[in-house]
Order: sequence, then structure tokens, then C-alpha cells
Amino acid sequence: MKLYRFLLAIAAIAFAATSHSQEIKTYSDFVAQKQLIDGYFPLLLDDATGKVFVVIPHERSEFIFQGSLPQGVGSNDVGLDRGQLGDTRLVVFERIGDKVLLRQLNTRFRAVSDNAAERSAVEQAFASSVLWGFKVAFHDDARTIIDYTPFLLSDVHQVAITLRQTKQGEFRLDDSRSALYSPRTGAFPRNSEMEATLTFTSDKPGSEIRSVAPEPTSISVHVHHSLIALPPAGYEPRQFIPYSGFWSIDYMDYAQPLQSDLIQRVIPRHRLKKKNPSAARSEAVIPLIYYLDPGTPEPIRSALLDGARWWNKGFEAIGYIDAFQVRMLPADVDPMDVRYNVIQWIHRSTRGWSYGASVIDPRTGEIIKGHVSLGSLRVRQDQLIAQGLLSPFGANENDAATTMALDRLRQLAAHEIGHTLGIAHNFAASIDGRASVMDYPHPRIRLSADGKNIDLRDAYGKGLGPWDMYTIAYGYSDVPPTREKPFLTELAANAQARGLRYITDQDSRSVESFNDVSSMWDDGTDSLAEFDKLLKVRRIALSRFGADTIRAGTPWSELAKVVAPIYYMHRYQVEAVSHLVGGVTFAYATKGDTLPAVTSAVPAAKQISAIDTMIATLSSEQLKLDPQLIARIAPPAYGFEATRENPPGRTGGALDPVTMAEAAGEHVLLHLLAPGRLARLQQQHALNAATPSNTVLFDKLIARTIRSSMHEGLAGEIDRRINLLVVEHLLKIGYGAEAVPETQASARAAVRALNVWIASQLTSENPNSAHYRLLSDMIEQAVSDKAFKRRENVAAMPPGAPI
Repeated sequence: MKLYRFLLAIAAIAFAATSHSQEIKTYSDFVAQKQLIDGYFPLLLDDATGKVFVVIPHERSEFIFQGSLPQGVGSNDVGLDRGQLGDTRLVVFERIGDKVLLRQLNTRFRAVSDNAAERSAVEQAFASSVLWGFKVAFHDDARTIIDYTPFLLSDVHQVAITLRQTKQGEFRLDDSRSALYSPRTGAFPRNSEMEATLTFTSDKPGSEIRSVAPEPTSISVHVHHSLIALPPAGYEPRQFIPYSGFWSIDYMDYAQPLQSDLIQRVIPRHRLKKKNPSAARSEAVIPLIYYLDPGTPEPIRSALLDGARWWNKGFEAIGYIDAFQVRMLPADVDPMDVRYNVIQWIHRSTRGWSYGASVIDPRTGEIIKGHVSLGSLRVRQDQLIAQGLLSPFGANENDAATTMALDRLRQLAAHEIGHTLGIAHNFAASIDGRASVMDYPHPRIRLSADGKNIDLRDAYGKGLGPWDMYTIAYGYSDVPPTREKPFLTELAANAQARGLRYITDQDSRSVESFNDVSSMWDDGTDSLAEFDKLLKVRRIALSRFGADTIRAGTPWSELAKVVAPIYYMHRYQVEAVSHLVGGVTFAYATKGDTLPAVTSAVPAAKQISAIDTMIATLSSEQLKLDPQLIARIAPPAYGFEATRENPPGRTGGALDPVTMAEAAGEHVLLHLLAPGRLARLQQQHALNAATPSNTVLFDKLIARTIRSSMHEGLAGEIDRRINLLVVEHLLKIGYGAEAVPETQASARAAVRALNVWIASQLTSENPNSAHYRLLSDMIEQAVSDKAFKRRENVAAMPPGAPI
């Protein structure tokens, strides 16, 4: 009986296989009962199985694969945002027997040559990457069809890896809870689009996931796949130079002559040509059109449209008519569709970054799609800052705060679109009087003539600056290839002659940064003068905090969120001033241009002023809060919990002005005593004795903090906390592994000398004897161990950036 059943089963399988092969003989047979969506890669949707098949015409070769995340997680800290673009890849389908491989080609290494053997030598020297292997579902002489579903339901966006890296748990993709999302799946003449719902599960989700997901053990997002035809011929890459203001797309070209650079660099930019190249003014063959997310509410929508349209003036200046346009995204358009440049309004649970990303042809640098993501909560931070600055807060100030916040949004829209045009940051623009929207702008705050009132009417600039006009001219001027090089050379020379300075991320973002004119979120032409002004603004604003700083019906505890950005108002100007200490004047000069060809240290007198200014901010006179303000700010009211926007504290929920001061002091010391800064300072001193040495800096710091007279009351508590920070930093420098030996030696000598002085303070009559004993014990322990391990709970300011 068992043998009989077994034979019946074998016969049934054979019959089914025979019947299937008889049924699926032609393309028409395979397409039957499936929805055909014709396009670049035709798609077949099988509603019965929930599968999507991709039809690969045999003439198809290389194309671009773009992944994205149309529905995200909603946490800034995790970073998986709605509309986020993944990597852009040059790929090809390769059929091998009953398999089709999706191979990513290696565009970093190439040989731009007519010699096939030369090209092949490079291709074979470096690895490619097979992204997926598909089973052939059907093929004939004209096409091959693959079941694309398993790849679409894979974690190509690396969601699980991102969750692990952000300490949100070990999430796994759950196939049973993942499926094709057909409403966002379609095909067009030059692109095919597919989307899926992916569900990830974990037994131990992290705190960020718990704060945003309805069921933290199961989070579902959407992933989107775009299969994009290579752009048509006719695009001319444009040369990158450091002063161009653009990002660089670079690759190694092994076919270059020995006298030429192996690394070739071009700028990313959209394809833009005049209809009439010989005309002074002409419409574009295909204008650049950006579409704003219809989910953006008013009055934000109008502000974003206004700021985005600033760029058209840049294109008008180089002879285009309406070449840059901004419209509302039609309701039936998928924002992830590669045919549309999109400005999306992105919601998160906390304030976070905005960014401009692009789909870029990795072969040439041509931008195929610009995609801007604007964080929706940032505007509320500007409103909060204005609220604190304009206290007492009345009806007119409410209008002024909203005006300031909307002006910031205009600038933000222009800034992020600039990135999608290929343009990099320019953090030196504030020194040149708002020369670029590609800077990170601090609100410009003016004081009245009598120094008593704060004016925000000019908080943010309006329109493009001269640097922006230059970058558009460099990237988008329509000039024949034969004239391009001399044209760009002259263009850059003219900008340099006008004194336009350019320093970008690599020399601006770190606590070690040292370019004297470049800093993020600063303002003014003189960082020291601006610092003094901001301290005055801060003092005035804090003195006016009270009953009218918050709206009626708001719990008093919410004053803490308003006071935080005002108390730390000087934080970014601290960074700008720190760049003067061990600072260097330099530009991205190239041989033959007019930029300074040598570097020079910031003058010694200016460095000394910067050191004195930074140390002065550690004074309890600067850091203390008015007792009446402290009494006004209650612990969090029921239903209004403390958030990351609250000042730091260790007093169980009550306002902690001492720890607030600690966070401010830590910020100053991190920048002033950065190891690289101290190494530069010491070497500059060796070249010029007038420049302060590390020893001079440490002596100044100790004299103005630990060895200065201690205040009484709460100011004294702040003094003691700052003293602790100073000793910790000096011990970390002297007995840690980061500082250079010369700096270590100076720090060790400083703390040993300090300990001798401290010993003289350890008397029963000294009310601060216990404090000095703590410092002495720390020093003696580090000296004995020849190592120092700092406490882990050092206070940090609430997030400042982005504003």
C-alpha cells in the first residue's frame, strides 16, 4: 500500500510538471492571469501570489538601481527617515543558466579608453558586488522574466544594521509580515518603480524605537526600488576644483597618461542647456522643476516655496529664463519616482537635521533626481529661541517670533536645494556678510542704541548671496566644451578677486577645527566682537525671563525649555573663537590662482585675546542664574515630562543651575583644550615666541579658575564644579593617550605645581578645604597610576544644532 501511494505521488508530481510546462509555453501564457505594467522594465503583478515579476528585454544592459525608504521610523537618532535615499548603484542583469545575477559594477576604478583590453584589465583587477541572484521564471528569444519578489522583500536598505548600530536592538526581517505594496509599483518609459512593506522584529527593542512605534517589538517600514535607464548621451561632465564650491565625484582612471592625475574629479550637477545657446537669455531645453510636498501646511508652505525660488535668480544671472521652477507635487505622483525633484516635509518625534540628497549617475556625476528632506520640528526651535529673546512675550513678539521662524525656513529650503544642485557648504560665508545660503546661519541679533532692547527683524538673510551666484555660474553656465576651461578659470579668478572666501565641512565641524574664518552657526565679520555681543544679548534676555516669557495656560515648568537655548546662546560663537587658538589662515588654493599660496598662524595677540575670552566664560559671574528665575522654574508639571530640550540636571527634577553651568564649561574646555589645538599652539610657539605656549595657556586657565577667589553661595558651587572640570581636563591631557608628548609634559608639570598650591589650602580654616582635598586626591591618584580615567556622567548641553 505504501509503495502504491508513493508511485501515485510521483505520477502526480510528474503530471503536474508536464501540465505546467504545457501551459507555460509562450510569453502570452506566462502573462495570463497577471497584471502587465509596461515600461522600462515591464512588470508583472500576480495578485494571487503577491509576487512581482520583472521582464528583462535582451537588449537591456547597464542601468541604475536606487533604493529608498518612503515610509520611515520617525526618530532623528535612528536616522531611518521618510524619503531617505539609499546608495545609487550602476548595475547589470546577467543571466547564467537558470539564474540571473544583479551585479553592481565598480565605478570607483576604471579605464576611460577605447582599448577594450585596457578597460578589461581594470575591471578584472577590482571586485564587483553581486547584490542578488534570481531564478529564471520564463525566457524566450526576446526576454527573460525573473521573480523579483524575494529581492524586493530583502533588507537592501540595511534597516536592521542601522537599528543595531544605533543600539535599538537586534531586529530581524520577518518574511511572514512583509509584502509587495502595489499602489506604489509602476513602470514608465525610462524607469520602473516597486515598493514593499517590510516588518522587522526584536525581543528587546531600544528606547528610541519604544518612543515611536505602536508595538516596539514589530516595526514596519516601506522600501522602494527604482530601476532607472542611464541618461541619454550628450551630458558633459564639468571639472571639479576645490574653489568651485561643489562636491566632488572622483574615480581612478588607469588610462590617464603618466603626466596626468590618476584621480579624476568632476562636480555633480543637473543637465541644463539653453534652447538657444548663442542668445544672451534663453529658456532651458528642459527646465529644473522642484515639487513641494503637498503635506506641508501653511504658512510653512508659502515660506518654503518662496525660499526655494531664490535659486531662479542665480540661473537668470547666467542667461536662463525660468530655468528653475518650484511647483506643488501633484496628488497622484509618488515622491520617490525618479522623474521628480522633490522637497519633502519630514516629521520625527524630536528635532533633527534636514538634508538634500540626490540620485547621481556614478559614471558622470549627472544629477538625475534631487530629493530634499526638511525636518518639521526645526521651525519650532527657532520660534522657541525668539520667544526667549523677546521676553516679555506679548502679541507683537508672537508675530515677530513667527516671522523669524518662517525666515529661517526660507533660508533652509534654499540651503538644502543647493545641496541637490551639487553645491557644498560654505562655512566662511558669515565672515563675508552672509555671502551664501550654504552656510549654517545663526540668527542675527541686534541691540538697540541704548543696549537695552533686542531686535530680530534681520535675524536671517533673504535671497542668494554672491557666493551662491558664483557657484551657479560655475556649475551651470552654458559654455561650449572648447571654451569651458578658460571660462571657469576666469570665473574663479574674478570671485577670488572679490574676496569671496570658501571653507567647507572638513575644516569646520570638529572640536579640532582651526581655520580662522570658518565656523558653523556663527555670525559677524569678527568672531571675538560677535562673542561679546552675544554675551550681552544673553544677559539681557535672561534678565527679562519671567511671567510673560511663556503663553497663558503653559505650566511654569516649561520655562526650562525656553531658558535652555538662551542660557547656551553663546555655544557656537565659543566654537568660532576657539578656531583662533592655534588657528591658521589658509584657503583652498591651487597653483596659478590668486588665493594665498601659503598658510599663516593667527596673530599672537589675537590668539591671546581668544584664550582670555574663552576662559572668561568659565566665571560663575557669567554662568550663574538669577535666584528669582531659578525659583520661577518648577519641576515638570504632571503630563509635561522633561525632554532632551530641557537643561541637564542631577537634582531629581528640580532645576539644576550648577549642572547647567557644568555643561557650558565642559563645552568651552572641550574646544579650548582639544589635543590637536594644543599641538598646533605649541608648534606655533616654537616658531614665534610671542604665541602663547601650552604652559602659558594652562597657567592662565588655572589662575582664572582654581587659583582665583572662590565666591559664596550658589556662585561658589559653580566655581567648584568648574574647578573640577579644569582638573579633569588637565589630567586627561597629561595622563591620557590623545595629547602629543610635549603637551603631556606641560600638563603634568601644571597639575603637579597646582597640587603644591592646593596643599597650602588644606587647612581647617579654609571653608573650601574639602573641595581642594578632592582635587588633590584626583591629581595624586593620576600621578601614581600614570593614567587617568574620567567620570562618565559629565554634563552635556541639550542638542543645539540644528537651528
